[in-house]
Amino acid sequence: MPSVFVTGAGRGLGLELARQYAADGWRVTGTVRNDGAAKTLEALGARSLSLDVTDFGAVKRLGERLRGEPIDVLVCNAGISGRRGMALGSFDYEEWDQVLRVNLLGAAAVIEALVDNVAASEKKIIALLSSRMGSISGTSGSTIPYSSSKAALNLLAKALSVQLASRGVIVVALHPGWVKTDMGGAGAPLGPEESVRGLRRVLDGLGSEHAGAFLAHDGSVIAW
Repeated sequence: MPSVFVTGAGRGLGLELARQYAADGWRVTGTVRNDGAAKTLEALGARSLSLDVTDFGAVKRLGERLRGEPIDVLVCNAGISGRRGMALGSFDYEEWDQVLRVNLLGAAAVIEALVDNVAASEKKIIALLSSRMGSISGTSGSTIPYSSSKAALNLLAKALSVQLASRGVIVVALHPGWVKTDMGGAGAPLGPEESVRGLRRVLDGLGSEHAGAFLAHDGSVIAW
């Protein structure tokens, strides 16, 4: 039975990833931050683990707890948008720091803790949920804290794809599209179900030639 591990699985895209994989018979593990989210996840037949990805000690202990358990697909999905509208003259550096800690350092910590689990699996895939807003060449100059965190996440994906190539691990950055979630808002054109179906098709089709790629949910390549 293939296995998937999803951070931030209590709502939005993380929850939908867990739902679809569980429905297809995968062994699903997701991290959550409260009891309500845990119950929602467990109702799908998934295993829930309480974790704040910015508690790096807890992340390390989780890796020790799961030692020897193969993870076919690791999806670093946990993320926050931070306060919107920050621009020169109104930067909130504490808020910016928190966005970076969750979106970038949290993902790095999870990968470091679980990379041996991924390397021990059959599929050997690590997917970092990024955003087109992290494209440097395509930036609009808005939402700088969030965009900068995703640009850094993209570099992490590219760098780790090189470091882990010798172990057969494929690392990619994925853009889910503009999705109707708490973060994306009700005006987004894409539903979570459609986005996740696309992401799963991309993940299913990955080969070594895709290592370090930045791909949209429809499989198209996004410029760095």
